[in-house]
Amino acid sequence: MSQVEDFLTAEQEQLLIEAIKVSEKNTSGEIRVHIEENTEKPPLDRALEVFHFLKMDTTDLRNGVLIYIAVKSKKLAILGDEGINNKVPENFWHTEKELMLSHFKKGEFSKGIELAILEVGEKLKEFFPYKSKDTNELSDEISKG
Repeated sequence: MSQVEDFLTAEQEQLLIEAIKVSEKNTSGEIRVHIEENTEKPPLDRALEVFHFLKMDTTDLRNGVLIYIAVKSKKLAILGDEGINNKVPENFWHTEKELMLSHFKKGEFSKGIELAILEVGEKLKEFFPYKSKDTNELSDEISKG
């Protein structure tokens, strides 16, 4: 079994999907989590590739956020689309990354990701509040590479 398969249990994955659904109830923003084994690239560069591969740059308001994790190479990134980046200061996702890292160091991978998802949702709500005609433009499933 790969480290990606061992990283989260099926139950933990379901909890993360629920956290995404909860977070997206209050915002038009879209949150995805992508987990893969390894990357040789800087995490933000690889996250950008995954972002485009998952078609996260196709939302109406360009307000998708990707939480990217490379398990074996111990790299992570949080990447927002241009609709978000045009409205927020640099290093906007630093707190969420630190939150994840603090839990990862204790082996609490699911908890760290879940808390980061909820925090991202709170920040998205501020800049992209939910509107009654909003639709879920991207899958809430966790993608794996």
